[in-house]
Amino acid sequence: MTGASTARATAREQAAGAGRSARAPAAMAKLLLGMIALVLVAEVLGPVSIPLPVGAVVLLPLLWALLLGAGWGALSPRLPAALGLPHALQARASHLLQFALMLFVAKLSLMVGTSVPRVIESGTGLIFQEFGHFLGTMVFGLPVALLLGIKREAIGATFSVGREPSLAIIAERFGMHSPEGRGVLAEYLTGTVFGAVFIAVLASVLTALDVFDPIALAMGAGVGSGSMMAAAAGAVAAQHPPEVARDIAAFAAASNIITTTVGTYFTLFISLPATIFAYRVLEPLLGRGRKAHRALEPDVASEDEDLEAPDFEEGKDIGPWGIVACWAGCALMAILANALNYEGSFDGLTALAALATVGVAALATLIARLLPVRLPVVLWCSLFGILATYPAMPWSATIASLTERLNFMALSTPILAFAGLSLAKDIPAFRRLGWRIVLVSLCANAGTFLGATIIAQFFEHRPL
Repeated sequence: MTGASTARATAREQAAGAGRSARAPAAMAKLLLGMIALVLVAEVLGPVSIPLPVGAVVLLPLLWALLLGAGWGALSPRLPAALGLPHALQARASHLLQFALMLFVAKLSLMVGTSVPRVIESGTGLIFQEFGHFLGTMVFGLPVALLLGIKREAIGATFSVGREPSLAIIAERFGMHSPEGRGVLAEYLTGTVFGAVFIAVLASVLTALDVFDPIALAMGAGVGSGSMMAAAAGAVAAQHPPEVARDIAAFAAASNIITTTVGTYFTLFISLPATIFAYRVLEPLLGRGRKAHRALEPDVASEDEDLEAPDFEEGKDIGPWGIVACWAGCALMAILANALNYEGSFDGLTALAALATVGVAALATLIARLLPVRLPVVLWCSLFGILATYPAMPWSATIASLTERLNFMALSTPILAFAGLSLAKDIPAFRRLGWRIVLVSLCANAGTFLGATIIAQFFEHRPL
């Protein structure tokens, strides 16, 4: 065995040992206490409004939680061991993020149930705006990539928003060390590091411009990423009264459910072939004679473990008590945030509303694990939440009245806190991406939001 191979094997053994320590109760407690501290600071800072000539951009507590968490992780090497966040703990934070997102999905589904008649009324818009989500990335991102001299990496970076299913599709079709694989990984890392902040600011600016109907913007927010959807929907809702904000949350959730459920098939059979075709047509026109800029060098990508695709089975080894602790911490901080910034009350009824939300997520998780048919937990979570508050159900009015006491934005800050705690581990890989591929990735993220919003605006007949 060569010296390099021995070093890599030793590093893997150390990583495995660190991973085991990250699953220890003390390590889990450190992450949960870290999340609580970040949420407390973020909610105390509260929303910050930045005036513009045409309105104002509202920066929500969820953004402070994300940025503070990322800063903590980045400074960890300089902090005492007791305060540091080693790589294994940052990876564990990304696993906990998946379960925190389930509470958010459960809450949104409870809101969707009450708005089903309104959603059905705009069903055409919900159906056709999905073409904007899945093709907007290519329309807005691919020409920019070719003009910047990016070659086949542009396919992977612009055929979708580059979340885990997209990584799997490219890995199977081209391999992760292909140019397309490097492109989709660049999109994944850019979305992970900047996605929520970028799309929240973009949504806030577009809302302030008062060009699009808020429901169209809500549909655009359902990009298929829970944290990005939470950030975008929150930015739009923050500039509207509570009765409109409820509709915004419902339509963002409905759009995100559709994007999540059909997204894999749409990107596999429509988006990816369309992007490959567009690349073949446009590259001779826009890319001819331009020097190729390799965002990720093949020799670096093949040997640096920081650039490997993430584990698609994240969170499977957290254990039931870890999940319960995560939900309990998120629910507690949501109740507090609800009272601080969302005109709610810190009382027993709000606690019951949070408990009902946890109950929907727990039931969905239990059903998904017990049934022999493998269906995503998010589908069960959405189904149970909608049924709980669907107007035709005899219990819907009681559950809806109870659960509406908890603002959906109060649940978003813990999500972004976990996202922030997990970001620093991606910084070494992110530095190697190059500004061109980062710009392209941001254009693709803007494209999925703008594309769906523009199409939804065409079908949405509510007065502006």
